[in-house]
Amino acid sequence: MADRLTADHENEAPRIHVTGVPAEAVELALVCHDPDAPIPFGFTHWTIVGVPADAESIAANSGREGPNSTGGSAYYGPQPPHGHGDHSYYFWVYALSRPVDGEPTREEFLRDYADAILEQNRLIGYYSR
Repeated sequence: MADRLTADHENEAPRIHVTGVPAEAVELALVCHDPDAPIPFGFTHWTIVGVPADAESIAANSGREGPNSTGGSAYYGPQPPHGHGDHSYYFWVYALSRPVDGEPTREEFLRDYADAILEQNRLIGYYSR
């Protein structure tokens, strides 16, 4: 991943370009998760819901940002432990058949909206320190 996207540098939220959204989608959501983090269930870096289904990209101002694993409600860029090797950062984009209420955590979103996922896809970035 570009240094500017990491917590070690500018911590800039990426812009994820979106194509091929099903016509029946009513909104999009994005979750960025690091399954390689040395904590149970990995580390959630970003949750954003309420993105219009016709959006061509998802960025920090595209919808409602939910909690990350730091307890904040914004993008928190990669900052893996030194010497822990490459970490994978999965940016999951979800096309949904119904709108998301509130600003759920990653776990709440996956539990409460799994039945609303019409399509999903991912982009994977890698970073190590």
